[in-house]
This record gives sequence, structure tokens and C-alpha cells, in this order.
Amino acid sequence: MKKLLALLGLASLTITGLVVAQNQGYKTTTVLRGLENPWGMAWMPNGDMLITERPGRLRLVKDGKLEKNAIGGLPNVFASGQGGLMDVAFHPKFAQNRLVYISYSHGTPQANRTRVARGVFDGTSLTDVKVVFEVTQAKSGGQHFGSRLVFLPDNTLLISTGDGGNPPTSLDNGFIRLQAQSLISRLGKISRINDDGSIPKDNPYLKNNNADGALFSIGHRNVQGMAYDPITKRIWVTDHGARGGDEVNLIEAGENYGWPLASHSNEYFGPPVSQNKSLPGMLDPKLIWTPSIAPSGLTVYNGDKFPAWKGDLFAGALAGTAIHRLEVAPNGSISKEQIIEMPMRIRDVRSGPDGFLYVLTDERDGQLIRFSP
Repeated sequence: MKKLLALLGLASLTITGLVVAQNQGYKTTTVLRGLENPWGMAWMPNGDMLITERPGRLRLVKDGKLEKNAIGGLPNVFASGQGGLMDVAFHPKFAQNRLVYISYSHGTPQANRTRVARGVFDGTSLTDVKVVFEVTQAKSGGQHFGSRLVFLPDNTLLISTGDGGNPPTSLDNGFIRLQAQSLISRLGKISRINDDGSIPKDNPYLKNNNADGALFSIGHRNVQGMAYDPITKRIWVTDHGARGGDEVNLIEAGENYGWPLASHSNEYFGPPVSQNKSLPGMLDPKLIWTPSIAPSGLTVYNGDKFPAWKGDLFAGALAGTAIHRLEVAPNGSISKEQIIEMPMRIRDVRSGPDGFLYVLTDERDGQLIRFSP
């Protein structure tokens, strides 16, 4: 098998019991350096970019070059542990309204939460900045904030928020991670709001008087990858497990994804998080990674530079320092996995408007890297 793969120019790799092949039919180019722990990226209609840096800076890439000065007007950011300035997204009608959305952690070490704010981008600063969403409960510590932003075709915004942290972090007389199952908590959820922060009238829990109307799906641990496929109209996420049990999930409105009552994870100190890997009324993952890869950014490739990649998912990895290409079958199952090894932690992966694939590396001297044929 190894000799055959060598003749074909492929490298054999094994993950979750599967042997997958790494094809070198691409080249990588470092487009930018000098980004401090970049977290998210988004393109404007003219091809310029905004990139977030976790310490709390929003950077403009203009005509392919990183502007020296950070964007002004940002709200105060709690940059500690896993928290900081996280994702960025442009309103679908940005060309008309100039609205930019950012997710970030806010507060103090003793009381903090994930927030989403929007502002008008004037080319150098955000103005008229308003908080349009926040986790309603404050938590302590610097773990599990989420937080990805994805606009849907109806101009509603999906927001992922983490469960608040690992034991012994607690809230309401129990481990905080149990909040992922509470319908009155935004911890461990995917929420959906209108572009002004109001609640869409067709949200799945809106008519439940004992639920937060912003909730879209529940039972998540720490979703740091989320992508919408405009062709299949599917919403995909990657969720961190604890020790093993990272997940790829296909999101449906009103569904429960199990955490922490059903999980393939083990505690960091040894035993399983739950004796149940699956439970009635809870949706199972489409793919499980054990050992953990610490999944980060996620994208659906929809460009024209790599025809063989059309419709595939690309997931970054922080622990495995790799990009995972996932082929999706028509029924929504994951049919094949390819590992693209990288020499550094990958924080975000995006399909660019020019048809190339772009990644951000999670380093103090972070890079923007382009994949081309």
C-alpha cells in the first residue's frame, strides 16, 4: 500500500480508523505575516478584507497589504484565555449599509460573556457601534466563548456560543456545561437573530414561554467552526469535545446535539463525560474525531480553482495542526476525509471570493496563507 501511494505521489495517513491520502496537487503562499493570533476573516465586495486579532484589534487588508493602523471604534474586549476579539462578518447588503458584525468576549475574569456588536465601517473606524446580542448569564474564567458568525440568505445571523467552561466552573449550583441543555440559557447554543438584534418570528423556540426565543439549536460544547452551504442549504458546525469526541454536526432548527448528556468525550481527568454516546431525541454527529483535533474555522469550498473540492467542507485544527477536507455525500453523510498537514495551528479556513482557499494560523506572528492549484 505504501509503495503504491508513493508511486501516486500520495502520503498515507490514519484518523479515526480510516486510512486517507494526502494529495499534493496544490501550492501554498503566505500572503501576509505579522498578525497577532488572528481569529476570523471576511471579504468586502471590492476584495479588501477585515481580519480579527484575538487581543482585540480589527485589521484592514487593502489592495493585498496589511494596513499599519488597526480599525478604531471597537468596544472594550476581555482578552484572556480563550477570550478576545473573535469572528467578523459583513452584512449581506454591506455595499449599501456598510454594516460590520464582530463577536467578542466582554467583562472581567470574574464576570464575562460573549457579545456580538455591529457598527458602520467608514474605511478606518467603526461608528454607531451597538450590541445586538449577548449571553444573558455572566460566567467566570476564560474558557468556551464560541463564537462564529454566519449570515443566512434571509439576512438573519447565526451565532455560536460556548458552554462556559470545564469543571469545576459552575453556575446555578451545577457545572456550567449543563447550561447547554437549558432552554433559558444562551450558553452552549447556536442562536439566530435578525440583523438589528431582534428575534426572528420563525425561530423554533419563540412560542415556548419557558425558552429563550433567540435559540436555534442546543446541546453544544464550544462551536468554533460554522458554515452555510448555499447549494444544499445546509448548516455545518465543528464542535470541540473534551478529551476526544470532537464533532462535525449538521444543524437543524430546534434540535438537541446532546452535550453533555450524550458525548464521545472523556473528562480531562479520565472517565467518560457521559455513559451515553447517543440518546433519544438528540442528533448524533456526522463525524467524530478521537483523539481530538481541536477543530477551529470551517468553510464550504464553493470556488472554481479546485473543481474536485466543490462542495467539500474544510475544517481547521488547532491540536492536529492540519486542515481536514471532508467530502459530503448527497444524503449529508461524510463520505471521505483527507488530511492536509500544516506546520502550525490553524485558526480559520475560508473559501475566498477569488476561488482560492485561505487559512489563518494561530500564532503571535500569524499568517494568512492562500492555497492555489
